[in-house]
Amino acid sequence: MKITDLTVTLFKWEGIPKGIAKRHTGAIGGDSQLGLLTLSTDEGVEGHAFLGSSGRSAEFDAGSLIRYLKPIVLGQNPLDRERLFEPMINIQRNTTMRAVGAVDVALWDLGGKIVGLPIHRLLGSYRDSIPAYVSSPRLASPEAYVAEATEYQAKGLRGYKIHPPAVDVREDIEVCTAVRKAVGHDYPLMLDSIWGYDYPQALEVGKAIQELGYYWYEDPLAGDDMLGYVKLKNHLDIPIMATEHSPGGFTAYAPWLVSQATDYLRGDVAVKGGITAVMKTAHLAEAFHMNYEIHHGGNSLNNIANLQATMAIKNTEYFEILLPGGAQKYGLIEEAEPDSDGMMHAIDEPGLGAKIDFELIQNRKTAVLS
Repeated sequence: MKITDLTVTLFKWEGIPKGIAKRHTGAIGGDSQLGLLTLSTDEGVEGHAFLGSSGRSAEFDAGSLIRYLKPIVLGQNPLDRERLFEPMINIQRNTTMRAVGAVDVALWDLGGKIVGLPIHRLLGSYRDSIPAYVSSPRLASPEAYVAEATEYQAKGLRGYKIHPPAVDVREDIEVCTAVRKAVGHDYPLMLDSIWGYDYPQALEVGKAIQELGYYWYEDPLAGDDMLGYVKLKNHLDIPIMATEHSPGGFTAYAPWLVSQATDYLRGDVAVKGGITAVMKTAHLAEAFHMNYEIHHGGNSLNNIANLQATMAIKNTEYFEILLPGGAQKYGLIEEAEPDSDGMMHAIDEPGLGAKIDFELIQNRKTAVLS
């Protein structure tokens, strides 16, 4: 079997909920475009992936994907994923990690369909379910965070992660304190400060949430401030989670490990180069007796790819669901959702096992790149 074509169909995503701008994203909401990546073969089997998110339209990555990554996979055996991953990662300077991730996810989807197995079975399944937590958007007041946290606690979700205003640390501590008081001392809470602090601020907030019994402290410092993370980790007991958007691909995790700058590793199929990179990182973290917690994927199909990988990873505890749902979910007939006990379950259909809304994509198509 050979890959005969690669196309990206761009389609409109309208009416995305608007939210309070974050330092690393700017204004969010309104309209965007996703891209349906299709890998075709000479035996009629196709693999798919989504490119883009509500905050990053697919058009920014699609052109370089076609120019630089399509020639790498054309004419190749789609089951040679590991061999194809190397040249794609090596050429990332001319394209993007998101583009590499989309092609890799489509290759895994194609591989699962060829052999008639879900991706987690190809990887080697470890579990068939995992607890899910929700991640807040940036909200306007402590009361808004309390209302959201208690709503999802009542719905059975297994934890709540705060993305704070990250303007005034006193306000952030007030938010964290109010939410802890509202949900009780036994409910898992996390804080993701979205690279918002300098070292003294990060230490102050870290000490506060440590006393409040928060489960982990995520991305308080700039993504490249490895020295700052080393100092912070040495002065706090709460687990530190960095590396979500630290510069580089899979091999860039190594300095964080040898410097002992983080307690957990972090990534997802979009920002780190696909399922292949996610699994390499999970096994790397396992060798250091560390967790690898997967970040949300930015679109519906990436989140299913994350879920497939999660079912084959031993050293991970939670599945992330980012709010609001209307800014994360689009293009599928049926979304992957937690059950009433807050558990995400394995999808056992071949490949990704997703039900893509091809009719919606056709109706809202803006361009086909090939």
